[in-house]
Amino acid sequence: MRIVVQRVKHASVTVEGKVTGAIQQGFLLLVGVAHDDTLQDAEFLASKVAKLRIFNDEEGKMNLSLDQIGGKILSVSQFTLFADWRRGNRPSFTKAAKPEQAKALWEEFNHFLRKQGLEVQTGIFAADMKVELFNDGPVTLILDSKEPQ
Repeated sequence: MRIVVQRVKHASVTVEGKVTGAIQQGFLLLVGVAHDDTLQDAEFLASKVAKLRIFNDEEGKMNLSLDQIGGKILSVSQFTLFADWRRGNRPSFTKAAKPEQAKALWEEFNHFLRKQGLEVQTGIFAADMKVELFNDGPVTLILDSKEPQ
């Protein structure tokens, strides 16, 4: 799994003119699922996201987590995170999971976040989504469950 974590002041996702998820301060997560991802990948990354300390404390240091600031999560599935762009000009998406597998793991990932006490709003899987965000910092991280530790 690959996740782009963006620290935001607020974010929302709209599908066909209707807001399907919106948060104030917290994380916008763009979540990609690869064909070889498992429940362990989803659980591992949910734990990492929940514990990330990238919000400023009273001294201005990135030292606080979502729960410490009362932050929320907006989770959006995004298969394009597994684009292979090296050959030609049209990316290939063969590393991305098939839709059924990707949807199931994305939903499990969101479930694992909720089990940690976090409020999670979402987009709609495989929909044409419009995402708005007010990036805070900007602070953006890329997490990958297959990256060597």
